[in-house]
Amino acid sequence: MAPKRVDRSARREEILSAAVRVFARQGFAATRIEDVAAEAGIAKGSVYLSFSSRDDLLAAAFARLADRSAGVLGHTTAEGVPAVERLTRLVRSAVAMLADEPELTRVMVDLWAAGRHRGDAAPLDMATVYREYRGAVAGLLREAAGEGDLRPGIGEPEATVVVGAIEGCLVQWLMDPAVPLAGLADTVVGVCLSGLRSDGAASPPCPLPAAPVPVTDTGNGPGAGRTQGPSGA
Repeated sequence: MAPKRVDRSARREEILSAAVRVFARQGFAATRIEDVAAEAGIAKGSVYLSFSSRDDLLAAAFARLADRSAGVLGHTTAEGVPAVERLTRLVRSAVAMLADEPELTRVMVDLWAAGRHRGDAAPLDMATVYREYRGAVAGLLREAAGEGDLRPGIGEPEATVVVGAIEGCLVQWLMDPAVPLAGLADTVVGVCLSGLRSDGAASPPCPLPAAPVPVTDTGNGPGAGRTQGPSGA
């Protein structure tokens, strides 16, 4: 009987997915190759046939995420599609990518936080990732302004807010899985663009309430000489 042939590419993906699950569950620093092998249901030596080390596993996981991210950014260049629609597609795809990779997203955030605390280099250059997304969003906002859908003069600052909205929803989802991350893409676009439309000026910020003026009781009662707040206390 001929030995069973193993699809090396499929096996590699299985090992990689198992590693990400373990990294997310018990932390990268506490994970051993034996843990990854057990999660994948294979021998420890089989892991080494595809990956040389734990760091190699981590680098491969983030390389896979970077490939998906590059595909997401590709939505900005579709010809014949209005810029606002391309921006909506970009946000939808970015949110879907993060929602599809909950374990890797958690590992990314945890490692970034740990690296910032210890001064270590992050496995993924988050500053570059943010710059790429801000640049893509800013470009689409400017195009949309040129097409008359958004007001002129918008760009990098507004793009920073859009990317920050996605990131904020992501962090809330990681802290509270009840947050419906996958369904928030259109809400992010709608809220962020509501004040940028060309058919109306941005809503002015809500005025802050006036500070209460302290009142001093000058009578002869028990509260005489005492400064009172707005409630009279």
